[in-house]
Amino acid sequence: MTIQIDRGTTTFRYGFTSLEQVELWLNAKKDIRAVAFIGRSNVGKSSLINALFGNKIARISKTPGRTREINVFTFRLQEKDNPAMGEQEYYLFDLPGYGHADVSKAMSLHWTKLMNLFFSHVSKKTIMVTIQDARHPMQKADLKFLDYLVTFPFSRIFVLNKFDKLKKQKDRSKLEKEIKTMLKEHDFIKKFLKVSAETKLGTDIIETKVINFLTKT
Repeated sequence: MTIQIDRGTTTFRYGFTSLEQVELWLNAKKDIRAVAFIGRSNVGKSSLINALFGNKIARISKTPGRTREINVFTFRLQEKDNPAMGEQEYYLFDLPGYGHADVSKAMSLHWTKLMNLFFSHVSKKTIMVTIQDARHPMQKADLKFLDYLVTFPFSRIFVLNKFDKLKKQKDRSKLEKEIKTMLKEHDFIKKFLKVSAETKLGTDIIETKVINFLTKT
């Protein structure tokens, strides 16, 4: 029987901007099972979250850098003929986008402190979904973040979103070459998932990987 995300159960819980709030809350939730989404600003993170967890769960904006707080949701899983599956509550973290240049130094510093707190204190039973733009992968900000993330012992899913925007074969071939280079230069990355939040291409694979992680003993 197939386990799925029960999209009707996704519920917004908190929006954290305070460093003190983040530290206190995460320290009280050391053993939760969770999934976190993070990527460069305007990479389609909110659209991908909505495709997986339900329409209009995460706010979408064409203005990069809108999400500047840690948004926390809860959700449940469902399995046909197994009501007990829906009794367990899981957490979803929508993290602020990185790499947006049009912010003040104070805001950039606050983001760095907020992320340091989050990655240092969040439950190790959290899987990180890191998202890049398939049209413009491995930007400077992406490389900097990956070097940072690899210092933490989290399970990770690497996603190339907006794959549907690559209409021409030459653009897709170029991406394949870039992927080979990225895998060679970053041995902690085993695979990139080519995804489209808009068409839902590949979102079923992300869902399966997240569920497998959350339900493993």
